[in-house]
Amino acid sequence: MPAFEFDAVVFDVLGTLVDEPAGIRAGIRESGPALADPVVDDLVRRWQDHIEAEQRRIADGERPYVVSDVLDREAAQVVAEAAGIADPAALALSARRLPAWPDTVDGLARLAGRFPLIGLSNASRTALLALNAHAGLRWHQALSAEDARAYKPDPAVYRLAVAVSGSPPERLLMVAAHAWDLRGAQQAGLRTAYVARPVGDPPASSDRFDLHAEGLADLAGQLGS
Repeated sequence: MPAFEFDAVVFDVLGTLVDEPAGIRAGIRESGPALADPVVDDLVRRWQDHIEAEQRRIADGERPYVVSDVLDREAAQVVAEAAGIADPAALALSARRLPAWPDTVDGLARLAGRFPLIGLSNASRTALLALNAHAGLRWHQALSAEDARAYKPDPAVYRLAVAVSGSPPERLLMVAAHAWDLRGAQQAGLRTAYVARPVGDPPASSDRFDLHAEGLADLAGQLGS
């Protein structure tokens, strides 16, 4: 067990619990079955680069807030135009059909037996509902950044979890595969746990997170679940 105690575990979803590139890749393959693998990989990068760039523009005040569904439709349009895909609207829905990592469902079940679990995602409320259902995620509470009209790492998003828990931020443990997300949580006063994923953002040498885990099974074991 860690040296500190906490009242709830807060989980990032995209990349941490579900394999976002794999879901987008599957959607592109379905829409463009003749596309070669290197082309599909490039299109996945274009999609994700668009999302990241637009979220930064929103964070910097260069663009008004829009829900993640809008950004997914834009990214799907970029991909469709590059690949000659006829139905970008259908392609955009692949952002809601992301597979869970192999250890996600069992890991959440283990942790839920000991702690309240809160999902905290940049996905919209509608997208988060579909994501949870498709991947089989189970929560005590799922929160969307849409309610803060901002995207992580804006402090307003982490404050959603603090408000719902009714606990001070230092009594919450934020779990993510993205160092940038955990840095944002730290700035909001939360404790942090980095979980390694192939598509995550690994910590820098200067990062000081409270816990490091190789997966959810490892995290559950460290937390006594």
